[in-house]
Amino acid sequence: MTSTATIADIWLIRHAPSMDGGAMAGRRDVAADCSDSAAIDALRARVQIGAADRLHASPALRCLQTAAALWNVPPRQDPRLREQDFGDWEGMAYADLPDIGRLAPRDLSAFSPPKGESFDALCARAAPALLALPAGRHIIVAHAGIVRAALGQALGQWHLGLGFSVAPLSLTRVSRDLATDTWAIHLVNWSAR
Repeated sequence: MTSTATIADIWLIRHAPSMDGGAMAGRRDVAADCSDSAAIDALRARVQIGAADRLHASPALRCLQTAAALWNVPPRQDPRLREQDFGDWEGMAYADLPDIGRLAPRDLSAFSPPKGESFDALCARAAPALLALPAGRHIIVAHAGIVRAALGQALGQWHLGLGFSVAPLSLTRVSRDLATDTWAIHLVNWSAR
């Protein structure tokens, strides 16, 4: 039996829907639509912040706005928690994104949009932030890519994280036993919607 003194309990919240105008947001700093007060209230009731909890967030506007809508506690901003850089595809209408065909999960994870970063690169950037979390409960408000990166880390192969759906304002929970470097997945994509 492991002690809770060695567990980093990581609660990941994807930001509220992006006000992206139907275009790829990625690294663009677009606002969040935090107008669904019922969903915000339900998520706040599910994830109540205690004095010992640590709140982290991507510095992206949509993540900071979501954290502010949920709690009146300023998060610790970590640039390693930013969304994947989609390079030349940033700001492109979803309908105009190029068809890259069917790729095996490992190939999709290694694929980089022109002048952008691959999912593997996002995971390599985010992993040190996740691995540095000490014992205790950590609440992270970030992006779908970061939630998938945490799931891939927990599964031991980053590309496996791409198999998960991550809705806006959803909660995913993983933990890491720091003594054994053993991961567990407790909850994926919980949403009040």
